[in-house]
Amino acid sequence: MDAKQQQLDETEQAKSLAYASDSHAAESDPPVRPSIWQLALPSILGNLSYTVVGMVQTKFVGELGAQSLAALGAGQRIFFAMQAILMAISAGTTALVARAWGAGDYDEASRVTMASLVLAAAFSFAIAFFGFFLARPVASVFGLDPQTLALAAENIRWLSVFNLAFAAMFVLSAALRASGDAWSPLWISGGVNLLNLPLLFVFIFGFWGVPAMGVAGAAIAAGISFSVGSAVLLILWVRQKFRVRHVSGGWWRRARLRALLDIGYPAALEQGVFQLGFFIFLMLIGNAYGTEAFAAYNIGVNILAVCMTVGFGFSIAGSTLVGQHLGARDPEAASRSGWRSLWLAVVSMGSLGLLIVIFAQQLSRYFIGDDATTIAYTVQFIYLLGAMMPLLAVEFAIGGSLRGAGDTRFPLIATVLGLLVMRCGLAAIAVYLELAVFWVYAALVGDYVLKGALLIWRFRKGKWKKIVPNQNYG
Repeated sequence: MDAKQQQLDETEQAKSLAYASDSHAAESDPPVRPSIWQLALPSILGNLSYTVVGMVQTKFVGELGAQSLAALGAGQRIFFAMQAILMAISAGTTALVARAWGAGDYDEASRVTMASLVLAAAFSFAIAFFGFFLARPVASVFGLDPQTLALAAENIRWLSVFNLAFAAMFVLSAALRASGDAWSPLWISGGVNLLNLPLLFVFIFGFWGVPAMGVAGAAIAAGISFSVGSAVLLILWVRQKFRVRHVSGGWWRRARLRALLDIGYPAALEQGVFQLGFFIFLMLIGNAYGTEAFAAYNIGVNILAVCMTVGFGFSIAGSTLVGQHLGARDPEAASRSGWRSLWLAVVSMGSLGLLIVIFAQQLSRYFIGDDATTIAYTVQFIYLLGAMMPLLAVEFAIGGSLRGAGDTRFPLIATVLGLLVMRCGLAAIAVYLELAVFWVYAALVGDYVLKGALLIWRFRKGKWKKIVPNQNYG
């Protein structure tokens, strides 16, 4: 008995040493929660680096013409649609890791992370198979001309090749942020993007003996960069360099996997609806107004992505703090964190959106050159989407807070009503009436107004505070 007791004591001591740098004992001295800015700032900086890369990519591909830009936009839209399942697993990871961390159950947070990575890896192979072999027929729904369609399909196939790397980066970064460590994903993403920039030039235009690959080259550059970043992230995780630890056993519990899927499947459906809505929206634009209007949408989204990057940072902050406070059984602090995230997002995104609207003409010319039709469409789109940034802030901050609480079903309902019913419905009416493309773009106003109102109503009701109970799945 003495030997057994000594072994147990040594095990407990090892656990204490492993987590001493991250926290105190939950029952005596709860860990101090990070502030909104401590979570949001590194997330904003990390995603800002992705935005910069996206703008450089748009600039490089834009030099190849409107067809290449439209192909890039179509390829990215289909690839994002294929990532719906991975984003769903990421949503479940964030909710359960944040909840466990807030409750002081650090072993459970590590087991959830391991289970999430295994699920993501399994699904990533199925998604890659789908993307590689069905790229062309799926891309054809946008009504692109044959040359643009061929470019889009090639882009999708190359993105699919590297899908496992994207999956590992998404899920492990989500787990780290949910534990309050937003800086480690920042350093990794910064390295990924520093590598991506020269690779974009090499593979798009051809250099150092590499043939010019155009739109496909953009996908290859991203894939190589993410593969390197994911490898570094996984190596550091296995070597126990992060607060969320690598575990080799105990993670395979049916109840834990079920909890991940129960939280994640509405998020997957939301992403599916989200991508379906954009498919319909872009199909209407591409088939009714041509390649220039389609390319203009892609350029405008890339220019305004800097605002969305800020919103994503507050989404991460809101979801993490709401989950952690609920795990610590402090629902009022969770509510305050959600509202603070919202107001900071509204001010930040609204200010940036206004600045971009003021310089819409100059920015459009920079990315597309002298194509007058595409420039005119892009400016119109920027005016509309830029004006919607305060409402888009609601979708990021409050939507993220609800998901952090495990309330993934209501954002799904809001997306169905806002995007599918309102935006696509209004856009279809505009096309049917043969109105100018401006009125199709303007359908997004109805989407964001309705969605913002629904999300704020849900958060005020407070039902999200009791959706997911604190549990240890053993």
